[in-house]
Amino acid sequence: MSREQEQENLQTRVASPAVIDLFGVDGKTDEVVLAMNEARPWDGSDERLHELQEKFNAYVSFLLDGEMIAAHPELAGKPARIELRCDHMPDERALELLNLIHDQIALQDIKMEVIVRGRGS
Repeated sequence: MSREQEQENLQTRVASPAVIDLFGVDGKTDEVVLAMNEARPWDGSDERLHELQEKFNAYVSFLLDGEMIAAHPELAGKPARIELRCDHMPDERALELLNLIHDQIALQDIKMEVIVRGRGS
């Protein structure tokens, strides 16, 4: 992996809460999609769970606090989905947190999906 690719991976992952890794509209469902990428293996650490929580907080804030509509008024009224795209299956602690996050953001009519790409071992 080149230094440039490595730096890009560092900037687009759960550890970078200020960065929205992917933002667009799903042509099939007409949902606004915000995706976050996590290539690192899950390690069960408090630090990783904190990073995950912070990333979700930033995404939900972007959707609910008017930032998205201010930048993209054409998206007003569209349903939203947040995706966590990871190379490794989340560990037990991460899954517990993801279930809590799912339930909380569902109250705001935001869908959530976890997609395990299986690129990691």
